[in-house]
Amino acid sequence: MAPPYHTNQGRRYPPGATVRRDGVNFSVFSRHATGAELLLYEDCRSKRPFQIIRLDPGLHRTFLIWHVLVENLPAGTHYTWRLDGPHDMEGSGIHFDPRNELLDPWAHAVNPCLWDRWRHISEGPQPHRSLRAVVPADAGYDWESDAPLCVPSDQMIVYELHVGGFTRHHSSGVRHPGTFSGLVEKIPYLRSLGITHVELLPVMAFDEQDTPRQLVAHGLKNSWGYSTHSFFSPHPGYCVTPHRGTHRTEFRDMVKAFHRAGIGVILDVALSHTAEGGAAGPCLNFKGFVSDIFYHRDRTDRRSYKDYTGCGNTVNANHPFVADFIIDCLEYWVTDMHVDGFRFDLASALARSEDGQAIADPAVLWGIELSGVLAGTKIIAEAWDAAGLYQVGSFPGYRWAEWNGRYRDSVRRFVRGDPGLTGEVATRMAGSSDLYQAKLRLPINTVNFVTCHDGFTLWDLVSYNRKHNEANREDNRDGVDENFSWNYGTEGEPDDPAILVLRRRQSKNLLAILLLSQGIPMLLAGDEVLRSQQGNNNAWCQDNELGWLDWRLTEQNQEMLRFVREMIALRRRHPSLRHRRFLGGITRPGDLLPDVQWHGERIGAPPWDDPKARILALTLGGTHAGEEPLHIMLNMTNETRSFDLPAPDGLAWFRAVDTGLPFPQDVTRPAEQVRISGHTYQLMPRSVTVLEGRR
Repeated sequence: MAPPYHTNQGRRYPPGATVRRDGVNFSVFSRHATGAELLLYEDCRSKRPFQIIRLDPGLHRTFLIWHVLVENLPAGTHYTWRLDGPHDMEGSGIHFDPRNELLDPWAHAVNPCLWDRWRHISEGPQPHRSLRAVVPADAGYDWESDAPLCVPSDQMIVYELHVGGFTRHHSSGVRHPGTFSGLVEKIPYLRSLGITHVELLPVMAFDEQDTPRQLVAHGLKNSWGYSTHSFFSPHPGYCVTPHRGTHRTEFRDMVKAFHRAGIGVILDVALSHTAEGGAAGPCLNFKGFVSDIFYHRDRTDRRSYKDYTGCGNTVNANHPFVADFIIDCLEYWVTDMHVDGFRFDLASALARSEDGQAIADPAVLWGIELSGVLAGTKIIAEAWDAAGLYQVGSFPGYRWAEWNGRYRDSVRRFVRGDPGLTGEVATRMAGSSDLYQAKLRLPINTVNFVTCHDGFTLWDLVSYNRKHNEANREDNRDGVDENFSWNYGTEGEPDDPAILVLRRRQSKNLLAILLLSQGIPMLLAGDEVLRSQQGNNNAWCQDNELGWLDWRLTEQNQEMLRFVREMIALRRRHPSLRHRRFLGGITRPGDLLPDVQWHGERIGAPPWDDPKARILALTLGGTHAGEEPLHIMLNMTNETRSFDLPAPDGLAWFRAVDTGLPFPQDVTRPAEQVRISGHTYQLMPRSVTVLEGRR
């Protein structure tokens, strides 16, 4: 470094730090600030700034924006801001602290080297020890003609994974475990599964120290990342050389590699809350720049933060400035980072007005839906929040897909053996028309899942009757209590081999039903190899072997891995499992069979009104002349049941799947399938069977 660097007026757009030929332009928004300083550091560990630039309000402020150009400043320079202004927490809620170094909310790269969250909270601002932004070192990135993929929603198969946990285990064998680069090395594995999209748990920069103090004492940290502080920056913990400001290059390299493999990238984004928490939380950025508008605050006591997320604060998403910030952020990740879509954590919190009430037409959600830049992206809502607003089937807008919590619970209960659910399960498998059809939405509006990051893994779902979150050091109070799980006789690891056989079969049943359902299926990473978290259903703070994928399971559980791959292949070769419109029992001219027929053990006699029923069957006609029809049978009783088979003229049935049969007969490719003779099929207890019909 060769300070001092010369400065000039600079420009108010774009916000953040922008590298230009003549230097770096810095720009931030603050409505009430009366003074501003830019602090420049050589790197993230520098003890003090090498230059402090005091901005002149008459020269460096235009309307509500502070800006300055620092000539010839090199990439990799770290920086913070200090602002001065009114101190009125009790009245207006506006509070500026000129001691506090603030993180640029528009920073494209950040680093936490000297950050100590709990010291900041207990002792106040620490000079030169805050989170720092970085001037990005990625001028002229070569995308090599890459662009976001445009996979039709009906063809999607989503695979939810954690960037760090996917490769951090020593068995992963990657060069840089727990990074974007490490994930790239596992693309051949993901491609071999047949999935179309990865859904990455939060990768926007988050505060790993945002955990209760008692957890920190035990070496735990915020691993999942639902504690974002910098919405424009890739998380530095997933980068190999973040100290050089290479965040965007490393993320872009990953996206480009996924696109070359034909796999889209969906980001799980936590836009409903931030790492600053409530009144007792630290002041990182938004509290310092726009404290009066960015969060829901109590109208009578402006010191108090409304919390609809369970995370201490709630972003005031429908304020004009905040809505624009959110949409600008999403458009940035599409245009500059080429991502293919977003899953919105606690999305219903974004449907609240400035006074916290649910509103029918939230500006931010409609802005996202109608954005031309976002028109080709996938937008998926977790359609609830932590304060009781549950909007599955009624989330504002039309293009939004939703995590279908009713699907998860219904299928879990049915496979567990709960009676009287045949009508409910049929509706879920057919795309949840009861939730979406009357609202002019489609089967592609439902994202179906039986497991996700939040809750039991698939193997734990069939191994535990209750959660075991003792490792989280919160006396097992965290995590949901109702999981609709069953251990089949023994909690955890059994001594009886028969229990293991049944658990494996039930695991196959759950994923088979998922992949045989209309809508968008989502799988949890590691379920295909039966990964366990030892009964922990809330591993948010477990950045250790409990939360990582052990890659030795790909060898130990090859049977399950093969089953999942072949089930995905079955789904991909049958458009009848991927209808864009709701099924209606319609037979088109030239069709051998209608689009769907429902049955029980007898043809045309589904047990809709039987409160004890635990069986279901259906026949799906092909969507075109060359597609083979499917006949699907589900038996969740403890007995072998005899199912009648449809007998269209000139059609023979061949067994593609039977989870009751041993490996490798449980799933077979078309060339290896066995023809079924006779007019009935003996379906073993707790089994799913799929037959393919051929003329």
